[in-house]
Amino acid sequence: MLENYLNKITQKYASKWLVLAIDVIIVLCTLFLANFIRYNFRFDFDMELLLRQAPFVAIIATISFLLVGSHKGVVRYTGYRDVINIIIGTNILATILIIFTYLGRKFGFDKAFEISGSIVYIHLLLNILLLTSFKFVIKALYREIVSEHFEESGNILIYGAGDSGLITYDAVTTDAKSNLEVIGFIDDNPKKVGKKINLVNVFSFDQINDDFIKKNKIDQVIISIQNIEPLHLLNISSKLFAQKLKVKIVPPVHNWIDGDLSVGQIKDVKIEDLLGRDPIDIDNPVLDDEYENQIILITGAAGSIGSEICRKLTNYNCKKLIFVDIAESALYDLQQEFKQQKITNFEAIVADVRDKDRMNYIFNKHKPKIVFHAAAYKHVPLMENNPYEAVRVNICGTKIIADLSVKHSIKKFVLISTDKAVNPTNVMGATKRIAELYVSCLKGKGQTKFITTRFGNVLGSNGSVIPLFKKQIESGGPLTVTHRDITRYFMTIPEACQLVLEAATMGNGGEIFVFDMGESVKIFDLAKNMITLSGLKYPEDIDIKITGLRPGEKIYEELLADGENTKKTYHEKIMIAKTRALDIKQIESKITNLCCINSKTQSLEIVSNIKDIIPEYVSNNSKFEVLDSTKK
Repeated sequence: MLENYLNKITQKYASKWLVLAIDVIIVLCTLFLANFIRYNFRFDFDMELLLRQAPFVAIIATISFLLVGSHKGVVRYTGYRDVINIIIGTNILATILIIFTYLGRKFGFDKAFEISGSIVYIHLLLNILLLTSFKFVIKALYREIVSEHFEESGNILIYGAGDSGLITYDAVTTDAKSNLEVIGFIDDNPKKVGKKINLVNVFSFDQINDDFIKKNKIDQVIISIQNIEPLHLLNISSKLFAQKLKVKIVPPVHNWIDGDLSVGQIKDVKIEDLLGRDPIDIDNPVLDDEYENQIILITGAAGSIGSEICRKLTNYNCKKLIFVDIAESALYDLQQEFKQQKITNFEAIVADVRDKDRMNYIFNKHKPKIVFHAAAYKHVPLMENNPYEAVRVNICGTKIIADLSVKHSIKKFVLISTDKAVNPTNVMGATKRIAELYVSCLKGKGQTKFITTRFGNVLGSNGSVIPLFKKQIESGGPLTVTHRDITRYFMTIPEACQLVLEAATMGNGGEIFVFDMGESVKIFDLAKNMITLSGLKYPEDIDIKITGLRPGEKIYEELLADGENTKKTYHEKIMIAKTRALDIKQIESKITNLCCINSKTQSLEIVSNIKDIIPEYVSNNSKFEVLDSTKK
């Protein structure tokens, strides 16, 4: 019962006026102690005079503490800043007492205003000692009472002994919901190693070995370095993971809530942090002007990329957003998400981009001015076995939406493409490349500016490798990788969608935007990192199985096709692919004929027509390789 009562009390905060009253009472007690010490621990002082001085000292103490605001701090969170406030407040008190003592002696004030200098100085030291001790004792008692309810406890190290490291130290040591003890800092600067910061030792990374971890019972390491290079983060994390330590990272300063860091904001290192590429940051005020008061249509709106484009567009003052998708369940989920957020300037429409009449009706009714075309089939193995569907959606669907954009004088049309369209080895990539070509052919036709964005794999999207690995880890493994040397470019969904929005403002029509995605990531290494991030060991806990390349799958992806190179834009991470000249009439004619196929057309015939349009399309590990040998 007592424990429950104490726990109930700890959920409340003491009134700042109660804290002030207790501080003043402590000051009066130390005044008595100061006199007692001054007179050699005997009661030889004038008790009546002391009682007359007490109200005067209480008033001055109250004024001093109000000036510095020491009473406003939450006692259970007492830290370095609170101690500083106490020191300043008590010094103000001592200074005022000395001034009154001087004036009292000079002008003959009442003896109640005269306190000897020795007593004032003893009083000052006692105030600092007892006021700080009282608050730290209350803090310790609080932590003891709620210790069973701590969200986190254990011994930690902070990587980085700079400003961010000190802020992290303060956040950890003052957090009332955790019982983490900082054992030391780790720093790469040899000048800091061996020294102490806040009475805590600074170690080199080489000193953090198994013996050190065992001796100090280290549970986790918090990486506090701001703007740390991903490769450096990967090297640090890999070593720490190998030593069975939990690794967390401090978010960038601009993500701190109200400019302050709290323990709750320090998160586990994610796989996105280990991609070996700096995140792409786009902050362009032109986007506000581009999308303000615009009616914007997004196809494939319920997909991974389409839905994130929809979310990002809500940050701008759009007149209306039109969400189009054939997947009604996913579209319903998106609709409910927006309704819960009280977003009203949108309409969700179930429709098929292959249905020209239906799409024409939507264009006529809503009159959009910007179109983001994200509707597409994207899974390589499935499309390899269903080329008819790949052509109908990826090529014919794109052609329908692009032609309607010209017909309805759409201001800008943005096609979402993929790096698999570059020197394609599979049906999916080839159909996306043909979609790129058709859009390029429409340059200069009508008022519409046609823009293509081309990027690599998106982390966390439906069917991507990360969710697959997570499911395999949850089921106990093994993780499946098609080839030990297979590599891919990666970006996060928000990055991909921000690029798309930026490209829409940047493009003048006819461009294919690609972006500097850094080094490609080895999928085998990605799998090992994910096993480690899950707190498991490879291969002891979970193994990795090599399954062999799937039909149409490449070992290496590319961002530029043969004959393409790039030119820079105003953003260092975004480039424009300079493409070779096209025979527009011939390509348009072949694409139109390809779109005339029906469901009875044989897959070999469909793929043969695709290869006729895309001569660089050479099948890999696929039944359609026979067409390449025939062509040779």
